[in-house]
Amino acid sequence: MPRRLFGSFVEHLGRCVYTGLYEPGHPTADPDGFRRDVLALVRELGVTTVRYPGGNFVSSYRWEDGVGPVDQRPARLDLAWHSLETNQFGLDEFMRWVDKADVDPIMAVNLGTRGTADAVDLLEYANHRGGSHLADRRRDNGAADPYGIKLWCLGNEMDGPWQVGQRSATEYGRLASQTAKAMRRFDPDLELVACGSSHLGMPTFGSWERDVLTEAYDDVDLISLHAYYQPVDDDLPSFLASAEEMDRYIDAVTAIADSVGAIRRSTKKIMIAFDEWNVWYQSAAPSTPPSGEDWPIAPPLLEDHYSVADAVVVGGLLISLLRHSDRVTAACQAQLVNVIAPIMTEPGGPAWRQTIFHPFARTARHARGAVLDVLRDGGTTSTDRFGEIDAVDAVSTWDDSTGEMTVFLVNRVVTTPAEVTVDVTGARLAGIIECVTVGGTDLHAKNTADGPDHAEPRPNGTAHSADTSVQLTLPPASWTMLRLRATDVTP
Repeated sequence: MPRRLFGSFVEHLGRCVYTGLYEPGHPTADPDGFRRDVLALVRELGVTTVRYPGGNFVSSYRWEDGVGPVDQRPARLDLAWHSLETNQFGLDEFMRWVDKADVDPIMAVNLGTRGTADAVDLLEYANHRGGSHLADRRRDNGAADPYGIKLWCLGNEMDGPWQVGQRSATEYGRLASQTAKAMRRFDPDLELVACGSSHLGMPTFGSWERDVLTEAYDDVDLISLHAYYQPVDDDLPSFLASAEEMDRYIDAVTAIADSVGAIRRSTKKIMIAFDEWNVWYQSAAPSTPPSGEDWPIAPPLLEDHYSVADAVVVGGLLISLLRHSDRVTAACQAQLVNVIAPIMTEPGGPAWRQTIFHPFARTARHARGAVLDVLRDGGTTSTDRFGEIDAVDAVSTWDDSTGEMTVFLVNRVVTTPAEVTVDVTGARLAGIIECVTVGGTDLHAKNTADGPDHAEPRPNGTAHSADTSVQLTLPPASWTMLRLRATDVTP
């Protein structure tokens, strides 16, 4: 199972960077200005990769503005989010931050207002050992060793009319192919991500993926998917089943990519980077700040405050990503701090966990080893958006090195508990390690700085094991993690 499934995303958007992970003068700030309280929560969250610096922001970003002496960096207008970017935090700060957070970087290049030459310059600055102009600039800026960034995104959401530098699929595909070829002249082992559709509802969905890959199939390794979920018309049953849409989205893009490969008679498989996903209440707040003469620095934007129901949905989306881990080899929950995020901060004040923090942290910590096929055989529930679906969604992982099997389950029925038998025929269970649940009661509760633990996973005492099975009760509208000690498992 790829550990990169548990990635996150940091964009220069709102307070994600400034007063989020970077706040010189904060009581917990380290000498680099990084908030230690946020770093501690990031480590607890279990994030493995972080995508940077965007997002929409990257499509007009000049990476060189964010390196070198901080007092000499120019302030620029950020056209994506109508803000003033001070560039006090840039590439070198980000790489110091990921080192302290113990995560791997994913870097995006600007294919909106820039192109191939700029991408190669950034690659040289970041990854060349020395002896060239740009590599020596990095060394002069304090980073003697190359950063060794391996995974690169070739632009962001280039189909979107909101994007600075929007392109047609063919135009973008040719630019992505050209840029990929140039980057591989420096390092043929880079992993490169082409932009897929900005979301499943785009009018060009499907044809975009086909046309981009027709141009760039041989030059890229992955194609991106982006998706955000929210209740529509207060339809909680369909919202709890959001993973159904994620499943269908992944299956559709996989089929399109494979069809392009078949036409080319290629044995290569294009993998999927689901590098933006989360619950996002886009209808509750504008996705772009108001225009005008005011260009504020790091204004509060897209600061959703999540409920217990949102945490259950996030748990279900993680189940979908795990289920498709044969093709989804990288994923990034968007975003990490303050902006539609599992971690919230107050400027000069505390940091705390949102409700969605908990299923992500538990899954990242305990979903290890091989992903097992789960045959769901039981009741169904009816939804307006997806029709009849399985009432209980589930996936399981098996870690041969520890003898631990972990089962993740979501009861997608709003009003009725589910009696579940986890049957592990062919293996022998040595006991239950842990069984915890999020949800079931007070689905509208939210965490705050003063009350940060409404969605803390609580023990589920209903689980009882036999030689090859476990019986347990799932509360209505809930996410559950069941950890078992097992032997003689055949993945």
